Amino acid sequence: MSGKNKVLKNPTIGAMSIDVAQEIGHIVSQLRDIRDASLEHRNRLGRPPKLPSRKVLATVVDALAAALFPNRLGPAGLTEEGIDYFVGHTLDTALRDLTDQVRRELKFAGEQADADIQARTLVRAFAAELPQIRSLLDSDVLAAYEGDPAARSIDEVLVCYPGITAVIHHRIAHVLHCLGVPLTARIIAEIAHSETGIDIHPGAEIGESFFIDHGTGVVIGETAVIGKHVRLYQAVTLGAKRFPKEESGTLVKGNLRHPIVEDDVVVYAGATILGRITIGRGSTIGGNVWLTHSIPPDSHIVQNPHS
Repeated sequence: MSGKNKVLKNPTIGAMSIDVAQEIGHIVSQLRDIRDASLEHRNRLGRPPKLPSRKVLATVVDALAAALFPNRLGPAGLTEEGIDYFVGHTLDTALRDLTDQVRRELKFAGEQADADIQARTLVRAFAAELPQIRSLLDSDVLAAYEGDPAARSIDEVLVCYPGITAVIHHRIAHVLHCLGVPLTARIIAEIAHSETGIDIHPGAEIGESFFIDHGTGVVIGETAVIGKHVRLYQAVTLGAKRFPKEESGTLVKGNLRHPIVEDDVVVYAGATILGRITIGRGSTIGGNVWLTHSIPPDSHIVQNPHS
């Protein structure tokens, strides 16, 4: 055999493989012990959970958006005669997939007995809200077009603006949240967060004609209430001032801890508004303001120019 065809053996390779395998086996055993001791595992013994799929829900939201706006977000070449067929077919597929994801959440939450019936009932209720979702989104898109001098068309706003992408996801997620499937709703919200940098909790209540300009870094908390014709700029936070705890030290869940922003309010870039306070109707909050108290209608709050 020629030199170039010889296989040189390293006697240490086999020993190294055995050592690595033993180490991995030890790690696997440790991880199993931790899982067995965890509260999550004890609560789900005998029924491994199948969580809603982020990938499937992303497809569902894209399909719902296309059904809501078929001329702009539907397939290329869609004719006027074919729109209703496309919308019907797309909704049928999307709602079937959504039903499966809702069923998974219900079973994960322990609703084993009638999860199938509940899932179908919830998704039918969700589907009935789609015309209202479309009407709200029309007002949001128009607010963005009218509120941004750089916007050349409604089409540009709908296709290009991250604020509109985030609001489409939120309008869908909020309905699901209100119907009692918060995990599915939260996954949809986090899909938008990943895509746009805009973090809107699905529990937040947002009125019509809502516009987020630019958008990166906007945070809107779970119990925030936003009125009509409100405009936010990038890096605005509507957050909680403090997090009260139970006697056990666990954070209190579900208390009202985020701001109320009344109609016709503008909040400029970098402003931070914290706590269950009220921003009165028609007010303007300047950039980088830190606000932790309520203000009356038609207020104009800016940083202290002498600070």
